[in-house]
Amino acid sequence: MAQGASIRRDDEGLGEYRDALSDYVPQIEADVAALRKNPADGEKIARLFRALHNLKGDAALCRLDMAVRLIHPLESLLDKVRSGKLRFSNVLGEAVLLAVDRLEMAVEALLAGRSLEPLKLGVLTNELVAVSRATPAHAENIARKLIYQVTGFWPTATPTPTAVMPAPEVMHDRAQQLAFFRTLALQLERRSPLFSGRTGRLIDLAHKTAREAGDQLDMQQLDAAIYMHDIGMMFLPDSAWLKPGQLEPADIEVLHKHPEYAAGLLECMGIWGGAVEMVRQHHELPDGTGYPAGLKLEHICQGARLIAILDAFEAVMLKHAQRGHGRSMLRAIAEINACEDQFDRAWVEPFNRVVRRMIESTPS
Repeated sequence: MAQGASIRRDDEGLGEYRDALSDYVPQIEADVAALRKNPADGEKIARLFRALHNLKGDAALCRLDMAVRLIHPLESLLDKVRSGKLRFSNVLGEAVLLAVDRLEMAVEALLAGRSLEPLKLGVLTNELVAVSRATPAHAENIARKLIYQVTGFWPTATPTPTAVMPAPEVMHDRAQQLAFFRTLALQLERRSPLFSGRTGRLIDLAHKTAREAGDQLDMQQLDAAIYMHDIGMMFLPDSAWLKPGQLEPADIEVLHKHPEYAAGLLECMGIWGGAVEMVRQHHELPDGTGYPAGLKLEHICQGARLIAILDAFEAVMLKHAQRGHGRSMLRAIAEINACEDQFDRAWVEPFNRVVRRMIESTPS
């Protein structure tokens, strides 16, 4: 049966189930984190089992068969842990969290009318069944394979966050200006503790991805664009970009002005034509629904196509930061790859390879 074929399209029921997930997921994550430190904590195991059982029951009431099929083997797995037949481990915990992540993404995709195919729910469900039925000697290896088959990455330990890049040596006007741009970017970071280290992470990912793609960009122009692409935010009211929760339409309209402000600053300096183009276009989308000019892919410069991916990746990392660095990276790369029409696939592929190496560089 094709994924989603038996799912009732009841947006009200799906919305209610999404709300239920939002209620349960933080506690599930907290219990998995606690069990990684103390796998024998019977209270946490029982509470995790109850949460999954309740989510399966809610899915059945909503006739969300996909969720029932996905959660059932998790229940069986936790039942074996609860009865002492299987020891809870970091890898099993990652498998549980991956399943919950994909369940959240699936519900969001259904509500948005997107395909479930990129989420690999069929593979995930089948492999979870295999883990739940495996002997203790084989369960962990099957869980490792499951994570790789669904995400493309082997389970790993948490990598060390990338440090902020050192300021470039001041040698001539262009280098001085890059140092100034970097200072502005660090000032932007200080507007919110959530932005800490963002500039260094973006520069590091940009350099690695550009090299992976064959060094087709002017790296100084790219650096300037990354430092400056969001500087226009500093000219906007805080309500348009720093307040929590849903933005009002008026806030969104104001927010859409920030690329032009930053591009205008760069344009005044005369030597940053490539960066101006990248900054001005980094929120354009291949299908022409982006801003500020509604350009289609063939009219968007290569640097802007790359920055769009980096910006989205960082935004999803920030959104899921409470889940831990490793899990937020997996969630971010999954969302990037699920948005097939939002990014240039020619840049997504080298980006995937870079992130895969980052995640796998510290074996568990």
